[in-house]
Amino acid sequence: MPVAKPLFSYRKYWAHRYGTAPFFPMSRAEMDQLGWDSCDVILVTGDAYIDHPSFGMALVARLLEAQGFRVGIIAQPEWRDASAFAVLGQPNLFFGVTSGNMDSMVNRYTSDRRLRHNDSYTPDGEGGKRPDRAVIVYAQRCREAFPEAPIVLGGIEASLRRIAHYDYWSDKVRRSILFDAKADLLLYGNAERALVEVAHRIAQSGIKADFSDVRGVGFIRSALPEGWVEASADDIESPDEGIRRKHLRHVPTVIRMPSFEQVEEDKELYARASRVLHKEANPGNALPLIQRHGDREMWLTPPPIPLTMAEMDGVYDLPYARAPHPDYAGRKIPAWEMIRHSVTIMRGCFGGCSFCSITEHEGRIIQSRSEESILKEIETIRDKTEGFTGIISDIGGPTANMYRLACKDRQTEAVCRRPSCVYPDICKNLDTNHDPLIQLYRKVRAVPGVKKVNVASGVRYDLAVESPEYVKELVEHHVGGYLKIAPEHTEDGPLSKMMKPGIGSYDAFKKLFDEAAQKAGKKYFLIPYFIAAHPGTTDEDMMNLALWLKKNGYRADQVQTYLPSPMALSTAMYHTGFNPLKPVRRGASEPIDTVRGVRQRRLHKAFLRYHDAENWPLLREALKSMGRADLIGPGKQQLVPSWQPAGTGAKGEGKQAGHKGRQRPVEPKGGKFLTKGILPRRPPGQS
Repeated sequence: MPVAKPLFSYRKYWAHRYGTAPFFPMSRAEMDQLGWDSCDVILVTGDAYIDHPSFGMALVARLLEAQGFRVGIIAQPEWRDASAFAVLGQPNLFFGVTSGNMDSMVNRYTSDRRLRHNDSYTPDGEGGKRPDRAVIVYAQRCREAFPEAPIVLGGIEASLRRIAHYDYWSDKVRRSILFDAKADLLLYGNAERALVEVAHRIAQSGIKADFSDVRGVGFIRSALPEGWVEASADDIESPDEGIRRKHLRHVPTVIRMPSFEQVEEDKELYARASRVLHKEANPGNALPLIQRHGDREMWLTPPPIPLTMAEMDGVYDLPYARAPHPDYAGRKIPAWEMIRHSVTIMRGCFGGCSFCSITEHEGRIIQSRSEESILKEIETIRDKTEGFTGIISDIGGPTANMYRLACKDRQTEAVCRRPSCVYPDICKNLDTNHDPLIQLYRKVRAVPGVKKVNVASGVRYDLAVESPEYVKELVEHHVGGYLKIAPEHTEDGPLSKMMKPGIGSYDAFKKLFDEAAQKAGKKYFLIPYFIAAHPGTTDEDMMNLALWLKKNGYRADQVQTYLPSPMALSTAMYHTGFNPLKPVRRGASEPIDTVRGVRQRRLHKAFLRYHDAENWPLLREALKSMGRADLIGPGKQQLVPSWQPAGTGAKGEGKQAGHKGRQRPVEPKGGKFLTKGILPRRPPGQS
């Protein structure tokens, strides 16, 4: 792995003399109270400002402050008027623009492209406080307010749109977001290293500085610089995807991806571009990528070097106020209420699920905090966070049980090109030792004042079965009645496209889980998540999943229909009809069936809610057309009854008569529990 400059080794900018701000200013009056005449960096975000490391703008602001910069925040501005972007004046260095913790389109629309009416990152959960494609809109308003101010894009919305990408909401391929936003730079992934380096370079040399050696950065060039050579990946007739480059080992080399115009017109080339991008994801061996848009080149430097444990500690130990900005006094922000008593212990995910954005954004290499840093944060929550009752609501990350897991051989890790460390099987080079996590759990439970520590992050069950001791520890001490896991499907066809293990892994974990719960004298339940309408899923696959659900006594409360998020491998499958998990070459690419029509997507969703009377007419019609009318009737082995309750079946999927169009949640023993996953109809083993 290349060596990176330590994150906190930079000489501080002169403005560090102003010290630490209790909260970053959102108004001129607050700047005056701090004695500031201007801000060095102004962050524009689609979220309410909460000064806590779980919220991106706060983490970025505190990190920049630690480097000596004065930071202002414009949170959820009125985007129709450029004056809202001028409230703090012109930044001395740059505007940093993000949509917030969520992609603005995912935040605003369901998988059926229906408008959401609430927003968890807004006071009182109010919807409509951010625009569609917030990064583009915010950047344009910043440019209107101060035409000369540099603009740097960051966060998940920019990160997942860094190259030409299929956009589900407009059903077309869009340019890199850097072009549409008319910004100067784009930082992708967990961008602490790039952010600090870029801020110091702009402070020294302005936005015209050379950033080509800064990892995790995207910018626009007119042509390939002198001295560089191309490894071509844009010839769809050739099997070369840009990786046959040993002869270029000692020459500055960039991979030529298919252009925007090519991927816009040719779906097979889009699949090739997606495959190449994901192949160049390892910071140990990735090369820069270029993609032509018209007469200009989009240039992406290699992925950032992961933070060390000491650097992770440094980021999370910064002086966060750990509260919403005082302007929100008296108003509840749902996302804050959910995470205020939780602790992030790691980042990244090596699962490589093809539908997930975590890998594209955070990378495959796990970055963990030290026990000391985690314990210190828990003590801070205990002593300073309002409403703490002794319960840590979650201790985890993207995946609860990947803490400190890594490749056994760093040299092997640096040259690896596998998209997943656990699919199709757990790699022999992966260290799956859960002992450090078990020890961390025990130390956290021993903190005075802590009564209970829940694990609410999803558990990777195929890893957990490698450590029965971990499952025992989890069940005995860290499950609050329900534990969520994500098998996603039961059938091999869709599972192979998702890069998820077979249902046998789920069965093995459930056996360990139930045994541990029984020994502990607990009545605990698993909440498995499933996805409807994922590429590669047939009607028969969904029927078999529904039969599995009924056989095992599960009823879906709220179900998840596949949503093609920008840049994911599954999205490439959905858009192109080709499988980018396999080599992509004209005439030799693997075709894949996709579920695109509204009716078929509704059918797949209905199979997950086979118990809802509103879905029975649709399911009966489908089962007859599939030649499976034998599954219609009152028997235990049949899926839907042949009779229809009065007043049902005409109001649309998911709505029940007598409840004013609202869903009636399943209420198992132990109380009501709403989830996007599955709830047991009855405790396992009971009739």
